[in-house]
Amino acid sequence: MSVFLNGKFLRADEAHVGVMTHGLSYGTGCFEGIRAYWNADQEELYVFRLREHFERMERSCRIMNIRFPMTTDEAVETTLELIRRNNLRENCYIRPFAYKADEIIGVRLHDLEDHFTMYALPMGDYIATTGLRCGVSSWRRVDDNMIPARAKISGAYVNSAFAKTEAQQNGFDEAIMLTAEGHVSEGSAENIFLYINGELVTPPPSENILLGITRDSVMELARRELGLTVRERVIDRTELYCADEIFLTGTGAQIAPVISVDHRPVGKGEIGPVAGEVQQLYAAITRGKRAEYAPWLSPVYGKGIAAQVSGKAKTAQHNGYANSHANGHAAQNGAGTSKRERTPAKSGR
Repeated sequence: MSVFLNGKFLRADEAHVGVMTHGLSYGTGCFEGIRAYWNADQEELYVFRLREHFERMERSCRIMNIRFPMTTDEAVETTLELIRRNNLRENCYIRPFAYKADEIIGVRLHDLEDHFTMYALPMGDYIATTGLRCGVSSWRRVDDNMIPARAKISGAYVNSAFAKTEAQQNGFDEAIMLTAEGHVSEGSAENIFLYINGELVTPPPSENILLGITRDSVMELARRELGLTVRERVIDRTELYCADEIFLTGTGAQIAPVISVDHRPVGKGEIGPVAGEVQQLYAAITRGKRAEYAPWLSPVYGKGIAAQVSGKAKTAQHNGYANSHANGHAAQNGAGTSKRERTPAKSGR
């Protein structure tokens, strides 16, 4: 197994971190979780929204006073090369991690050396996608003025660990966490959506959520493909008991429907039609079966529909530029396309 550490590809057994490392002692690091999906028919592995993950990681690093060691383009290519070196041809998970590396005693973020590592390994479902039984946790979600929830800070996940263990020891599959004010925030490591009164609702950034890449994708798919109204708004605890459907989203969780909360059935106590359709859409898109969503995918081996669409897009872009230059005006590319033909907007998060 090859891993990446501080600018070099190494064998995993050659990559060492000292026992006194600051990031180990104090949780002073930040990370990303990224998934790639194998399409056997196309013999291609697709990494889902790779660029957006590294853009978010750069923001996490800024919050943590960590210098991110490469550009987004370099991070993308390093990831693809890492996967190719390990010849992964199945669903897998990529974990980049930036951390304070000094081997010292002392709590701070400044005047410390920053290191970066990344590995990739096969991975199936993180949590069940066939119906979760959730419990509202007694542990409250961390606040932005305590440990910023918008950054994926390694030390902050102790908060999630408390909630997850409590939930499972109480007989539930997963936890739902509230803010200090008692509003719904997210799962232990997932964003949450409720389908209620004919709308899809999800907590806003002010409720101390991690701004999820999968969350952003689901919001766009719900509007674009299902024609749903999607609202970011404050959600009260008891709305969990009244919702027609609930599902969790995340890189690890994917699309995970919830069938009960605090021993109360959600809707009919089974996977609802909205969650089911979002699951199917997500599975098709992440595996390169919907060509219009190719911009969300990074093909590892240069095959498959995403690579073909990417190549056509580059050719069209070049031809459009050449024509506009020759004619003395900008080409009007994409005019008149239908709603389902439009290229997804790049995430602005």
